[in-house]
Amino acid sequence: MAKIDLSIVIISYNTKNLLQNCIDSINQSLWKSKIKYEIIVIDNNSQDGSQKLLKKLIKNKKNHLVYHQTGKNLGFGKGNNLAIILAKGKYILLLNSDIVVLNRSIEKLYYFYLKNEKKVHFLGGKLLNKDLTPQPSVGHFFTLPVVFGTLFLKGDYWGLTRFSPNKITQVDWISGACIFTKKILYQKVGGFDENIFMYMEEVDFLYRAKKFGYNTYFFNQAQFIHYGSGSSAGRTFPILQVYQGFLYFYKKHYSFFNLLILRLLLKIKALIAYLIGKIRNNNYLLETYEKAFRIS
Repeated sequence: MAKIDLSIVIISYNTKNLLQNCIDSINQSLWKSKIKYEIIVIDNNSQDGSQKLLKKLIKNKKNHLVYHQTGKNLGFGKGNNLAIILAKGKYILLLNSDIVVLNRSIEKLYYFYLKNEKKVHFLGGKLLNKDLTPQPSVGHFFTLPVVFGTLFLKGDYWGLTRFSPNKITQVDWISGACIFTKKILYQKVGGFDENIFMYMEEVDFLYRAKKFGYNTYFFNQAQFIHYGSGSSAGRTFPILQVYQGFLYFYKKHYSFFNLLILRLLLKIKALIAYLIGKIRNNNYLLETYEKAFRIS
């Protein structure tokens, strides 16, 4: 059996069509590549026909597919940690199932990383929306000013909290939708925190990586379409997960005083959104931010 250079990891949950597009784009991107690779799909007990699709795809060796069925929804972090145990490659690329690889972008990431791995330890590509406009996919660690900008100043819109550089840039964190690194570095950092079910996993992971002295970079020349929220049911769930993610991150990494300030900011945001829901008679805002207020 040929030695595997790169293990590409995908965590899937009820994203059948997106998953097929993702796998197809990976194989197309690496067509006739010298990189020996495998695609590891961890399916979190999808009920949309994904399991049947994967069983079909795995029969064709040209798909380079390794498929593991969990039997339950492990979440993003735990699913990736399991995949890394199974991975045979020295290098790993974590991709969301709602990613489409453009051109030869995996090769671009791979060779840039190999050339610069003394200073580049975690590497992300440039994520694009469906219409090929830049998608904010890197950001600053969530200090209180950054959290304030996120909640009240539309920080992503102004590039205060998340942004998309047009050049190779060292950053605090990159989106978990596309992370390239060495397997040994992933393991040294300790993998994703399995107490975080969804959202904030990559921020926590790369915050810990920074404490180890590892650097995170953004590589604009490798481009990927990221459809976003492919596995999220509705808009309420992601917001509540973000609230829980902020609280967990602060309990883990910041002082009790900072946690109190964070709770206050989250409550104010939830209260404002709830009042807007009252004025507009918007049930989505009312239900979502009543729950968010209770969480905070």
